[in-house]
Amino acid sequence: MLHSAGDKSLGELFGDLTQKFSTLVRQEVQLAKTEVTQNVSRLAQNAVKLVIGAVLAIFGLQALIAAVILLLAQSMSPWLAALVVGIGIIVIGGIVAMMGISAMKKASLAPQNTIETLKEDAQWAKDHVTTH
Repeated sequence: MLHSAGDKSLGELFGDLTQKFSTLVRQEVQLAKTEVTQNVSRLAQNAVKLVIGAVLAIFGLQALIAAVILLLAQSMSPWLAALVVGIGIIVIGGIVAMMGISAMKKASLAPQNTIETLKEDAQWAKDHVTTH
């Protein structure tokens, strides 16, 4: 016997609801997996760029450090010039490292879109159950 949507029994309605809820949960899990995968992939790509940039910067920085030491060595002892430059580099390196740590703490791998849609789904379900 065919029933219209308004003629469904309570059992059939609960069966439909269970099926739709199950589908929704599977879709949300898939969305979360996709979003986390994309976030991790983006993070890995940025890490590779960071490493390449850092290696190139190190080579250039070594040449500049040698130039600064040679320049200072004209007005002071070479060992003192190297010491002054070394201390300056340590201070700058510490500042840059703290900035990097701060930026990494702010980064999130959490699936923000999935979290938002789950909140929306929960609100929809709550509203739908309350009104019906």
